[in-house]
Amino acid sequence: MGSVRASRYSTVSSEEDSMKLATTGVPNGKAKVHTRHQPQSRFVKKDGHCNVQFINVSEKGQRYLADIFTTCVDIRWRWMFIIFCLAFLLSWLFFGCIFWLVAIFHGDLESNTKKCVSNVSSFTAAFLFSIETQTTIGYGYRYVTEECPVAVFMVVFQSIVGCIIDAFIIGAVMAKMAKPKKRNETLVFSHNATVAMRDNKLCLMWRVGNLRKSHLVEAHVRAQLLKSRTTAEGEYIPLDQMDIDVGFDSGVDRIFLVTPITIVHEINEDSPFYNMSKQDLENSDFEIVVILEGMVEATAMTTQCRSSYVANEILWGHRFEPVLFEEKNYYKVDYSRFHKTYEVLNTPLCSARDLAEKKYILSNTNSFCYENEMALDKKEDTDEGNGGSVGPDGTQMDSISETEHSQAMVPLEPRPLRRESEI
Repeated sequence: MGSVRASRYSTVSSEEDSMKLATTGVPNGKAKVHTRHQPQSRFVKKDGHCNVQFINVSEKGQRYLADIFTTCVDIRWRWMFIIFCLAFLLSWLFFGCIFWLVAIFHGDLESNTKKCVSNVSSFTAAFLFSIETQTTIGYGYRYVTEECPVAVFMVVFQSIVGCIIDAFIIGAVMAKMAKPKKRNETLVFSHNATVAMRDNKLCLMWRVGNLRKSHLVEAHVRAQLLKSRTTAEGEYIPLDQMDIDVGFDSGVDRIFLVTPITIVHEINEDSPFYNMSKQDLENSDFEIVVILEGMVEATAMTTQCRSSYVANEILWGHRFEPVLFEEKNYYKVDYSRFHKTYEVLNTPLCSARDLAEKKYILSNTNSFCYENEMALDKKEDTDEGNGGSVGPDGTQMDSISETEHSQAMVPLEPRPLRRESEI
């Protein structure tokens, strides 16, 4: 099916993790595996930054300088501001020294004959002439003459160098300001993931949302499971990567992200969670990395938003509260409910395998969905002053037992004006 695919590459997040190797006894054919049972460090933080540090990189400085433009775009703004200032100051000082030396060797400071650069009698004057030349200010008091070709050549050369510096610095600043990474600040993932039944199937779900009205073009989602494992040969892989199917084959992974959407991974025989029950989840040590990719509508640049869920951030037997409601002439999204969940009591505690093999009997007891409860509460508040409660057929009832009242409410249909947008 292609829903679970083991990665060819293994990732080591720390030097300590790399010491978790299997020890094999070769002479007697017996093997011992020594592992350290400790909580796994988060590989991707909740804000999307990767918790990785690179050490012992050979020729790191030379490699970064070879791609100086990307380096300038990636560095922090404080360093970019320093580079911006130094690029101009150093160029002004360099050409100021050149014009000062030209004046000294030509004898402009000793004689009153025609000079190479008029009115340049000190280093300060030469520095000011350099600034005027590169910035094309041109006050008119200091100017180069045709007396020495060297000064004329330096003026031309400085003008060319100034244009190159302007193009590089302005291009780097604009590229840094237009980085699609900042678009991630308005793309959000839910704090928790949930496991619950959907269409009679056990599913893993999380929610994504777009806080801007501008669309994310060609948006699609991906997910990967990071979990340490030991191969049949005894090799320890610290973080083995496996794909989690969110509808790639059927195209469901491509979403129209205008309102918050719940991403669903069906736990079937191709899922890495097929044998996982609620108890197994509580004792597991893994991380799910979720990725949202798309093009920014304003710039057509591709952006990627990331987050992750560790085992204790997955709520078994919960669903997300609805956030999308239909009003009279528009749809309303309530982001105060974006991260909230409610418990579904009849969620099976067994694994999807046991559920498929009928080892767990699903309860046939009817129960309200969350939307029905919200509609019922609102209707009860409206009829509170009428001296009684309203039955499903609209009749007035003065007294009713709690059991009969709950049975009477079971067939109540959800209000058509309130529904959740999910996939």
